[in-house]
Amino acid sequence: MSKYYLAIHEIIRTGHWITDSISKELKEFGIYEPQYNVLRILQSEKGSPISVNAILDQMVQRSSNVTRIVDKLALKGLVERTISLEDRRKMDILITEEGENLLQQLDAKVKEFHQPMMDNLNQKEQEVLTELIKKLRG
Repeated sequence: MSKYYLAIHEIIRTGHWITDSISKELKEFGIYEPQYNVLRILQSEKGSPISVNAILDQMVQRSSNVTRIVDKLALKGLVERTISLEDRRKMDILITEEGENLLQQLDAKVKEFHQPMMDNLNQKEQEVLTELIKKLRG
């Protein structure tokens, strides 16, 4: 196997390990990684509602079940769904105050998970790693 394929294998393996590990870290909160990702996307909108398609476009891992993820978050009171004023066939999704509060706790837990890995790489190595990954995507 070429060095390129070994590197790709390590990237994929590491990505899955990080995703699985984050889900384990968030399990105590009853949240798994894709739900966390949706909450982060909604928070980044700073109080502006967005559609399910807009959430899907921003997700780290594309998921055809974004609607189901949003439904589960709504049942927990972490997001609100309303019919879009622009297009009555679409729903607008907005993070709730409860979702914002939980997200602060989740972010702290995720940062705690990432800190040892961040400490393994100096600033320059972090920059090089980012640039190499971007270069792979073209």
